[in-house]
Amino acid sequence: MIIGVPKEIKNNESRVGMTPAGVYELVKNHHKVFVQSTAGEGSGFFDKDYLEVGASILDTIEEVYACSDMIVKVKEPVEQEYSLVKQGQVIFTYFHFASSETLTRAMLSSGAICIAYETVEDSDGSLPLLTPMSEVAGRMAVQQGAKYLEKPKKGRGVLLGGVPGVAPGRVLVLGAGTVGTQAAKMAAGLGAHVTILDINMKRLRYINDVMPSHVVTEYSNEFNIRKHIQSHDLIIGGVLLKGAKAPNLITREMLKLMRPGTVIVDVAVDQGGCVETTKPTTHEDPIYIIDDVVHYSVANMPGAVPYTSTVALTNVTLPYVLALANKGWYRACEEDEALHKGLNIIEGEIAYSEIVETFGWEEILA
Repeated sequence: MIIGVPKEIKNNESRVGMTPAGVYELVKNHHKVFVQSTAGEGSGFFDKDYLEVGASILDTIEEVYACSDMIVKVKEPVEQEYSLVKQGQVIFTYFHFASSETLTRAMLSSGAICIAYETVEDSDGSLPLLTPMSEVAGRMAVQQGAKYLEKPKKGRGVLLGGVPGVAPGRVLVLGAGTVGTQAAKMAAGLGAHVTILDINMKRLRYINDVMPSHVVTEYSNEFNIRKHIQSHDLIIGGVLLKGAKAPNLITREMLKLMRPGTVIVDVAVDQGGCVETTKPTTHEDPIYIIDDVVHYSVANMPGAVPYTSTVALTNVTLPYVLALANKGWYRACEEDEALHKGLNIIEGEIAYSEIVETFGWEEILA
């Protein structure tokens, strides 16, 4: 099979879909890999590194799409890529269709086979290809939140860890999944007081068992959310509904309950956000302020630490990429139920019910 690795063109996206180590394995399995020139530089991988493991380098993104049977990348195709996607071409990447009807319609029109990293699902319900980026984003959420709590950044002027004689900052985490767990771990490590909310009692019991005593758990409901947003300095949204739009747990009118300078980091922005006032931002222009509340909602947070993110991502995607390349998409998905759940769109038909539900469409599922 011919595999293409284009350069990401989303704002400040420095990750790349495949490391040289991943390319080496594909070439060893007798596949041809075309990498767009400088695609890996943002992650610390250079054209010579790809050439040394057997890849071919192409100058333009148009050339990569034109010659490839399968495209392996990080983020969903952006508007200038829509026309490059071919009928029958496999696109393996993060899509997050529920957050963009425009993207969804474009991929339906392309006739491509769209396999989404974020909906590949193991038998235990875990999401193996989403997990590493959720780990990165969860840890980064605290790092970014701590920065924007500083007064020059329009935050409350609170140091999360406090100092002797001064109480530590308070962090509210919505969701006890991978993002929430990693965020709580980082915040607790800084010495902050952490409250984590979820509706899954098994997850809350797990958090209660593994976290230090200054991480407390409570059941998530509107009453508790309204109570805690009035006293917490940093609020982290880590809610995930697999393949579907995130619920709005914090509404616009609830912002008025927060103290001026409170910071919201909505990691759920890729799925529409769990705060009503969330809108996607970029690393170039990451925040905006509504009702004196600082919103940080960068849609590709792990792109800020591309070396760590790219290596972590390739570690988990490579076995699936090899299966798709060795067997073809149909057989690979037929033989692996986890990969089959990653099928979102197949040659103009929707294969993932949550997309239909999100947009209220009546298309027949593939």
